[in-house]
Amino acid sequence: MPEGIAVSQNTPDFWEQIYRNQKLSWDLGGPTPVLSRLLNEGRFAPGAVFVPGAGHGYDAREWARHGFAVTAADFAAEAVQWMRELADPTAPVTVMQADLFALPPELDGQFDYLYDSMCFCAIDPLQRPAYADMVARLLKPGGAYVALAYPVGNFKGGPPYAIHADPFVFICQQRGLALESREPPPDSVPHKRGCEELFVFCKTN
Repeated sequence: MPEGIAVSQNTPDFWEQIYRNQKLSWDLGGPTPVLSRLLNEGRFAPGAVFVPGAGHGYDAREWARHGFAVTAADFAAEAVQWMRELADPTAPVTVMQADLFALPPELDGQFDYLYDSMCFCAIDPLQRPAYADMVARLLKPGGAYVALAYPVGNFKGGPPYAIHADPFVFICQQRGLALESREPPPDSVPHKRGCEELFVFCKTN
């Protein structure tokens, strides 16, 4: 955590200060290689995608470049401003500043995919059940939760907070999200190798 930050991570101010201090350890300066490969392979049929905790929006725009209708949200106004400044007219993304735990009901059941990279691990672990509720609420029946989970294993501190695979799968399954696949990506960026996994869940109802 950057020095001088004393506010709760459950407030936008926490993340605003991180963006202002440019302590963006999660920012790769471009789309996540794992996502680019999946989209180039045609792993997912085009549809509507929600990207929570979208940051600078690299992954959101990558989905849009492959023909998906993308809505990207972030808690921090600074991140939302960056997404708008980096907008690519050939890959349009609907950008919104939002608390993921207070999303408008108009979004319920509107998405074929919810893609998560570095969001689940950033929230307070006590909020993880509520986060899984949000995922299930936004997805259409048959929709997919695509989760690039990091750091998976026994890690202390945070954010990012450790993700333990079995409890993660369990809270998703409790909400009608059936695990379809789980794999360690061969193209994780170097600092994530060995502690990143790709999970794909399908909403069953």
